[in-house]
Amino acid sequence: MEMTSNQSDSGGKGLRETNEIKGVIITQYHQPKNSPLKKSETPGNPSYHLRHMASSPSPPPPPPPPPLNKLAIKTTSTLCRSSLLNRRSMSRNRAHIYCQHNSSDNGAHHHQQNHQWTVDCVAGSDPIHIILKPPSPTTSPMPMNSGLKSSKKVCLFYAAEMEALAQRIAAQSDAIELRAINWRKFEDGFPNLSIPNAHGIRGEHVAFLASFSSPGVIFEQLSISYALPKLFISSFTLVLPFFPTGTSERMEEEGDIATAFTLARFLSNIPISRGGPTSVVIYDIHALQERFYFDDNVLPCFESGIPLLKSRLQQLPDSDNICIAFPDDGAWKRFHKQLQHFPVIICAKVREGDQRIVRIKEGDPKGRHVVIVDDLVQSGGTLIECQKMLAKHGAQKVSAYVTHGVFPKRSWERFKHDTGGQPDSGLTFFWITDSCPLTVKEVKNKAPFEVLSLASSIAATLQI
Repeated sequence: MEMTSNQSDSGGKGLRETNEIKGVIITQYHQPKNSPLKKSETPGNPSYHLRHMASSPSPPPPPPPPPLNKLAIKTTSTLCRSSLLNRRSMSRNRAHIYCQHNSSDNGAHHHQQNHQWTVDCVAGSDPIHIILKPPSPTTSPMPMNSGLKSSKKVCLFYAAEMEALAQRIAAQSDAIELRAINWRKFEDGFPNLSIPNAHGIRGEHVAFLASFSSPGVIFEQLSISYALPKLFISSFTLVLPFFPTGTSERMEEEGDIATAFTLARFLSNIPISRGGPTSVVIYDIHALQERFYFDDNVLPCFESGIPLLKSRLQQLPDSDNICIAFPDDGAWKRFHKQLQHFPVIICAKVREGDQRIVRIKEGDPKGRHVVIVDDLVQSGGTLIECQKMLAKHGAQKVSAYVTHGVFPKRSWERFKHDTGGQPDSGLTFFWITDSCPLTVKEVKNKAPFEVLSLASSIAATLQI
């Protein structure tokens, strides 16, 4: 491949550099510092003149397509650097020229623009001129970190009892903006709701942080969830950390109602936004098969709080002596793959007479710091029985983790703190997440409870 280069004075236009490549002349003009600039010849945005040189009345037959070659055209200007990707394909009498323009400023990172021109061949000696117009003055330069995925802006609405968690989520990223809802009631007790500045969220990504802590609040929060997607938003995400009817996922005899399926149907009827189906984010749903209770109108996203537990266990001074205990087979099936790097103990409930007693089915807790893991706790009876059985078999310490600390009727008060190596009398730690905000307020600063916040995990999920 041949390439020639000539430089000359272009009659006041400045230095002209001409490069000939296989019959195509590329002329690049460089403007002197003290001469007036034309609009199409600003520094950093040179004009390119391509002339197809025809030496005969009709264009020559096209040669076979050459392999892709990249020719760098070095200029005397430090303002730009150009490269031509010479890949020409001929179809009848039309040539397709693919060019790539790389510009840089004083050695800074270069920016790349791809262009494609279609050139009609002209008989005779008529030249063909194609001018690359400079970008619009309003066009901003490509950022240096354009290769990185930028965070999308999310408007986060939240239930009243979720305000503290919403603030922690917003603190994780500047891309998350908190928005308020007017939660009022009529005199008869029914909700009187409104979304301030509803026009201001048009075209935005919107999320709602919900808390179905009692049957009375579900209706008003579903009302918000049904209204937001209709406000011409780009996408809608419902974050429901705790799915409260998850334990009622099956029927044992005819007439039993699986309310987990009922709630899943409510959520599946959330309207579709302009961006598509609603994403429903749930943490550690009680039974994995409940994902199939949702229909195709929504996209259920199932997250877990176990990574928070694993991170906390690594911070303990006896992290190399940790052993995981599951209070029943259901908990083992639910979490064992996420905790497979730890020694495991499996407990089970067996019936002795009229009583159901916890027994160790597999594993040895002797001398270990045993952490009981389950998805949720209600009254806490099973956890306490499991704690006593582990202590009886020689556990050095006993702690517990549940993602959802429901604790109805202040049942958290049953759990005592072990301060002196007496695992049969209490727990060293009881970790919960902030998925149940009312419980978090009650156990705050009360040993052995320690709250692991879902804020960072939710903030990351909102970027999906």
